[in-house]
Amino acid sequence: MARIPYVDPSEATDTTRSILDRLGNKNIFRMLGHSESHLRTYCRLGNAIRYKGELDAGLRELAITRTGILCGSEYEVIAHKRIGKDVGLTQAKVDALDHGIDADVFSELERDVLRFTDDVVTNDRASDETFNKLSAQLTPGALVELYLSIGFYIMTSKFLNTFDIDLET
Repeated sequence: MARIPYVDPSEATDTTRSILDRLGNKNIFRMLGHSESHLRTYCRLGNAIRYKGELDAGLRELAITRTGILCGSEYEVIAHKRIGKDVGLTQAKVDALDHGIDADVFSELERDVLRFTDDVVTNDRASDETFNKLSAQLTPGALVELYLSIGFYIMTSKFLNTFDIDLET
C-alpha cells in the first residue's frame, strides 16, 4: 500500500488530469501528480529516453529492466519486461536478466551493455575496462543515452520503492 495517497484525478488540475488520462492513470503517475511541474518534466524526459535518440530500443530495455532488478523494483521490472518483449527482445533474454548477464542468449554487445548497467547501478560508475569496451561499440550519443536511461530508471525504481507504489491489478 502506498505510503501517501495517490492523486485523485477528479480532484486534480486540468493539466494534471490530462496527463494522467493520457498515461492511463497508472499509480506511478498518480503519485507524481502531487507535483504537477515535476510530473510534466518527468514525462518529457521519460518520453525522450523511450522514444527519441539513437540507442537501440532492445539495448535500452535490457539496461532499464536490469536496473529495476538491481534496485529491487518489482513494478519497474514487470513493466519493462513487457516493454522489452514489445520492442523485440526474446522471452529467453527477458528471463535471463534475472539470473545474470553472462547467459548464452545475450550477444557480446548486450553483455557489455549489461556490464555497464551493473557497474553504474552497483558501483556508481562504470569501470574503465567496461566503459572503454562499450564506447568502442556505441556512438557517443548512444552511450550518453544509455547512461541517462540507467540513471532515470535508478531514480524511478527508488521512487517506486520509497513511496511503495502499488502494482496495477
